[in-house]
Amino acid sequence: MEIMVIDFNNLNINQLYYKTEFEEKVKNFIEEWFSDSVMVKVQTSGSTGIPKVFDIEKKKMISSAEMTCNFLNLQENASALICLPIEYISGKMMVVRSIVRKLKLVVVDPSAKPLEKLTEEIDFCAMTPLQVENSLDKLNLIKNLIIGGAAVSESLKNKITDTLKLSNSQTQIFETYGMSETLSHIALKKIFPQPEEYFTIFENITISKDKRGCLKIFAPNLNNEVLQTNDLVEIKNENQFKFLGRIDNVINSAGAKIFPEQLEVLVKKKIPNEAVFLGINDESLGQKLILIIEGEETKDIVNEISEIKFEKNFHKPKEIIFIEKISRTPNGKINRIELLNLIQKNDGIITKR
Repeated sequence: MEIMVIDFNNLNINQLYYKTEFEEKVKNFIEEWFSDSVMVKVQTSGSTGIPKVFDIEKKKMISSAEMTCNFLNLQENASALICLPIEYISGKMMVVRSIVRKLKLVVVDPSAKPLEKLTEEIDFCAMTPLQVENSLDKLNLIKNLIIGGAAVSESLKNKITDTLKLSNSQTQIFETYGMSETLSHIALKKIFPQPEEYFTIFENITISKDKRGCLKIFAPNLNNEVLQTNDLVEIKNENQFKFLGRIDNVINSAGAKIFPEQLEVLVKKKIPNEAVFLGINDESLGQKLILIIEGEETKDIVNEISEIKFEKNFHKPKEIIFIEKISRTPNGKINRIELLNLIQKNDGIITKR
């Protein structure tokens, strides 16, 4: 089947012929965009509750699109590929970026393997971690890829590097940072070819920290309010920051604050399994640091973990627990609260060391 390509440098909406339901939805959104309305309706994913529909000003979406296009130096007539649902901000912004920069938009129905039939190079694409995981053999065809929707695991980063380092591809791959209030992302961090520690924010955005050490964002072209997050960060300079972890997840063990996400990155560089650090109640420590590993216990995994050089002695887990399956939210993120409850109940599916 022929793939739908929309040239926004030479657009005639009436000549857009769709063959799939998704292509029809893309066409309908384009018509909505060029209507007299100053607002666009966007649906939330519903991962944290009942899905809702809300209105966003078109001018703010244009500002967001310009930020991304400028950061990646996307030029007029470059190609882009949309493979994300058009109902959500992620899909809508791919279309808006194409409109604003007059790109050629390749329309591919959202699926776990969106690049399966791709044979030609694409200048720009946005995908979820799952889509990237299933498209490793075609990543060399994407010049600029941004990954969002969920955190990019260390194992996926390693797979990306192992796959692309053998090719002569000019591919650049970035992890995104953003939220619905910022209309997609406001910062990118390179994963490949040279991995970066810090996110770099877009133009016309100001960052700071509150008393807790959590990130505050002022993006007047995207949102009139200063956005307060619960993300603990290290600010390197006015343009760069490092994500340390969610303040909700911080573990206080014997007076020491421990950021589990940072330790998980360290462990996942050594083992392919999912790994989660938790703090369980302890009379003497307040919270005892434990490590949860998804999957069966093996000597290789135990040996790899034992050889990890943690920065602080109290970063070393007091206990390692192997569990068949780690609890996740509907959008694939680790459900730490449910996992903690499960561990404390210890209902027989757990192997402790």
